[in-house]
Amino acid sequence: MTDASAPTHYRLMTALKAIGPYLREGECESGTYLFDCLSVCVDDKKSPEVREFWGWWLELSKEEDNFVANYTLGKYDEKGDWVDIVIPKKSQLEVERTLEEFHKKLVSVLSGNYNYTVSLHKNSVDTL
Repeated sequence: MTDASAPTHYRLMTALKAIGPYLREGECESGTYLFDCLSVCVDDKKSPEVREFWGWWLELSKEEDNFVANYTLGKYDEKGDWVDIVIPKKSQLEVERTLEEFHKKLVSVLSGNYNYTVSLHKNSVDTL
């Protein structure tokens, strides 16, 4: 894709926002996009402001005509931080399902709208 035909950062942001509620707009900059998904509540008996979730986060980086996706699984803690820890088996399938569903949409938008490819980073989780 030539630079003249490449979408602007803001056009990409609009397309990525349309995928779902995952994009962390305030933490994105041109060529680097951050996503996350709170898939499974750890303990729904806790009050909403201190709930923790099992899920995933994604660092998506543009490298020429390719995007590199680095997915990590873990827990979103009550402080609002992602922690890279093993997800319990009972929550694993749902977390992987949401990740796989999102990844299909991401690839569809980036390849279908802009002819970009998406590859997995060497450190990315291997559930896809």
